[in-house]
Amino acid sequence: MAPSRAAYLVLLPALLFGAVALAQSRHIPEDAKRGYVRHLEGMTLSVDGRAMRLAAGATIRNRRNLIIVPMSLPSDGAWADYVLDRNGQIFTVWILTAEELERTRSPSP
Repeated sequence: MAPSRAAYLVLLPALLFGAVALAQSRHIPEDAKRGYVRHLEGMTLSVDGRAMRLAAGATIRNRRNLIIVPMSLPSDGAWADYVLDRNGQIFTVWILTAEELERTRSPSP
């Protein structure tokens, strides 16, 4: 017996809500560093005033956890947590929400 259309319509909002909740939750590693980042040019960011390159395949996630390009960073910069790859290049950046910024994190070296 095939499920009715009504059953699908009842389940649709639950599935959509679950997808939105999953997209909004994010895991920032405890060993991530914190710094004030802004885009300089191309694949180069300023982290606390120091120029650093983005690694190949690096991702930057905005406050809504969407992946953005470096040029989409706020022009005046933003607080972020980030991790480096084994070559010392930035591999992942999370632009912080106000709640995330309140959590204690080690400053960048």
